[in-house]
Amino acid sequence: MNIDFPYHVDARGRTATTGHPDHVRDMIEQVLFTSPGERVNRPDFGCNLLDLVFAGNSPELAATLQTTAQAALQRWLGDLIAVESLTVTSREATLDVHVAYHLKPGGEPRTVTVRTGVPS
Repeated sequence: MNIDFPYHVDARGRTATTGHPDHVRDMIEQVLFTSPGERVNRPDFGCNLLDLVFAGNSPELAATLQTTAQAALQRWLGDLIAVESLTVTSREATLDVHVAYHLKPGGEPRTVTVRTGVPS
């Protein structure tokens, strides 16, 4: 079992755990929501999603985020997942990041969608 993210205590009063597929999904969110420089021992970990939130919503922002997120997931989780597609959609004041992937080796297809607010 793996520690669940975000960290919390379960009903038994112990550190909450989760299975491998959910742990990998949690790691995808960590890569997307961690800004480079935020982690002391891995200063290049992350993909700048939160920094791009303040850049204003536009198709160019969506394209930049798509490239950045794809590269970050490949670099940091490439040994655990194979990303089949990654799309970024900008609508009004939100960005939706949709990742379709499967666990290596030969896992079933999975998806995760994260949403963040963006100033108009």
